[in-house]
Amino acid sequence: MAQVLFLGGLGRSGTTLVERLLGELPGVCALGEIVHLWQRDVRDDERCGCGARFSSCDFWDAVGERAFGGWHQVDVYRVLALQNAVERTRYIPRLAASRLPEEHVALIEEYAGYYAAIYEAAAVVSGAQVVVDSSKHSALAHCLRWWPGLDLRVVHVVRDARGVAYSWTKTVVRPEAEVPSEMTRYSPARSALLWNAHNAAFALLGRRGIPVRRIRYEEFVADPRTGLLDLAAFAGLDVTVADLTFIDGEEAELRPGHSAAGNPMRFTVGRMPLRRDDDWRDALPPVQRRLVGTVCAPLLRAYGYPLRSRSLP
Repeated sequence: MAQVLFLGGLGRSGTTLVERLLGELPGVCALGEIVHLWQRDVRDDERCGCGARFSSCDFWDAVGERAFGGWHQVDVYRVLALQNAVERTRYIPRLAASRLPEEHVALIEEYAGYYAAIYEAAAVVSGAQVVVDSSKHSALAHCLRWWPGLDLRVVHVVRDARGVAYSWTKTVVRPEAEVPSEMTRYSPARSALLWNAHNAAFALLGRRGIPVRRIRYEEFVADPRTGLLDLAAFAGLDVTVADLTFIDGEEAELRPGHSAAGNPMRFTVGRMPLRRDDDWRDALPPVQRRLVGTVCAPLLRAYGYPLRSRSLP
């Protein structure tokens, strides 16, 4: 069974950047947000990170053939029905329990089995030691822990809730669809509640014996070399500074990847700047900034963020 490095957290927290940089390391295959693969790729045939349509991508064609005998063998509507039945944020208290009714375990294992098949196939096709799934969804991570024998390690990526809230208000186009559409937008109040729920859920995984490593987006971007060496060690990879030559100062040189779904950053090839996005400190209205800070205060404090946004370094 392949070793899986699962990137978790609320969207707009920097997971796509972390995934892209991890994907440049030897022995790593970055897969994108597999949670969305069933609908966006298998069903809707959107574009892979390499630029090709999913159905025309040699990598994903080989993965589907090994995992299922071809993607046409997958009942995508069955997968989506299972997703709706077991993988919801509101189900996390149940998923985090030490025991579940047998009928629930059967559904969860059936759902997680689709992911396990993809992980194993992707590792074989790519020859990688570690596959990275940047799905982020805490409920999916809780489902995966029920799959027998899965070597699951979770990187919990957190970012200042006020920066996340501002990012969710932006209009971001999804260029991978046949007809370009926009990514979901949330109000600051809504994103603050989601930030609390998703981040708190990852603490429960650690209590169930899943290795969890929390990183702060702001610190990772400030020193990506150290951050990557730390994550490589967490994943059990033998990576040295010599493997990080693709990072040059405040830029990274990125090759094309096969990210199945995610932030439009997955299409970036070549030089990409590595910088903190602190526009929210001026662009997020003070009233909204205080609202998010108040709602998220306990976890902001626990993660080491100052409650006074102007005190940030």
